[in-house]
Amino acid sequence: MKKIMFTGGGSAGHVTVNLALIPRFQEEGWKIDYVGSENGIEKQLAGSLPGVRYHAIATGKLRRYFDWQNVKDPFKVVKGAMQAYRLIRRAKPDVLFSKGGFVSVPVVLGAWLNRVPVLLHESDLTPGLANRIAIRFATGVCTTFPETESHLPEGKAHHVGAVVREELLQGDAARGRAFCGFKPGKPVLLVMGGSLGARRINEAVRAALGMLTRDFRIVHLCGKGNVLPELESPDYRQYEYVQAELPDVLAMADLVISRAGSNSIFEFLALRKPMLLIPLSRQQSRGDQILNAESFEAAGFCEVLQEESLTAGTLLDRVGTLFRDRETYIAKMNESDGRDALNAVFKLIKQTAKRAQSR
Repeated sequence: MKKIMFTGGGSAGHVTVNLALIPRFQEEGWKIDYVGSENGIEKQLAGSLPGVRYHAIATGKLRRYFDWQNVKDPFKVVKGAMQAYRLIRRAKPDVLFSKGGFVSVPVVLGAWLNRVPVLLHESDLTPGLANRIAIRFATGVCTTFPETESHLPEGKAHHVGAVVREELLQGDAARGRAFCGFKPGKPVLLVMGGSLGARRINEAVRAALGMLTRDFRIVHLCGKGNVLPELESPDYRQYEYVQAELPDVLAMADLVISRAGSNSIFEFLALRKPMLLIPLSRQQSRGDQILNAESFEAAGFCEVLQEESLTAGTLLDRVGTLFRDRETYIAKMNESDGRDALNAVFKLIKQTAKRAQSR
């Protein structure tokens, strides 16, 4: 039986590509293992999948700022690498596919020490810190943006485009309206702040709520612990997050307000959803979302509002512009590259495993 091991976690964006690939390998009868952290979102999303064995290891966060945990976390990474090494030695996978995130570093190292070929996936325009460490141990790197190749060692890049979960393309707008209790009439605005929510976006949307609900019905995915029941109305629905219903909610949406994580924005592109992107600022991140948003803005796919300029007033202004010009954005998105990234990554993983078996 052929075997594959997946890793990646810390945020939903570091899991969704794995979730898209796993059913393909299950259909072909591969044995599947997933390595993640004990308490991360990857355990919640992948740990309950039928036919997938989930393994938790120690992991430390690779911070770019001073924190006393930086003293302890290298030891956690070393412990995790030892756990991953022993796990991989027992499981003997034919290939490891890593989506990134802090938990992936010890797993990639463990695979390299066991001479298991490693394929990475980089969603953002420039590699994140975890992938920058892991690249030296990898056979190849699948990229979403063609520009990413210039940031990688020669010969390792494979531009595949954006991997979009097939179930997202099967959504039904009527089911979405039924889930939210919306009647037909007003256009629907979907607000997504990421798997943990986005405080600044939540605050701006709620400050502008009275004006927004004059013209839109709003679905607000506001993150764990951020629902405010007193704000509920027939035109405003809040959820910490949605999972099974997300394809239907997306199908129903006419516009989207979102962060600029690569996985999400390429999903909106595939679904032809005009989007207002509010990327994480450089004070909160390494600037990858700003680059993602700039690339989409240059292609004519979105409006961009920097977080430093985010207020209720600027939000209302940009949403108005987005809705007015929505057909122009949809036309630009219809001209975009329609390559089948999921199939390309699937084939590349199998080719990598086959080459390793023939050695």
